[in-house]
Amino acid sequence: MRETELSVDLPEPSDAQLRFIGRINTPWQHRSECPKQGSLEDGPICTVEIFDPWGPALQGIEAHRYFDLLYWLDQSRRDLLVQSKGGVGKAFGTFASRSPVRPNPIGISTVRLESVDGQTLHVRGLDCLDGTPLIDLKPYRSAFAPKAK
Repeated sequence: MRETELSVDLPEPSDAQLRFIGRINTPWQHRSECPKQGSLEDGPICTVEIFDPWGPALQGIEAHRYFDLLYWLDQSRRDLLVQSKGGVGKAFGTFASRSPVRPNPIGISTVRLESVDGQTLHVRGLDCLDGTPLIDLKPYRSAFAPKAK
């Protein structure tokens, strides 16, 4: 704990069950190696493995170029209410940040689809640890989204 941080004792979970539908493979083994935000243009190509029986759910995926990946930050703390960047500077509430330390450590990245090989997606734009469990993926929809080529 840093001097300006505040944590809470967590209650027992009782209301949600997630099914991990895949695994994300990146070059980063430690949180300190991860970029703060992945690059869609020149970030490393990472792979997203989709587990059985979810392979058929990829049908038509090539029609989209950008996706939002939702993943479970399985190595993150879940107890901080107030955090500080690097232990220096102003403290801020967890919900006022994009920190991976959250009550429900769900990460989201917008990624660019480079290719599909069976049940493996090759993407750019990730910023999570190698082996991170995948919760879901959805085509990116925004008025500002680049169109698929």
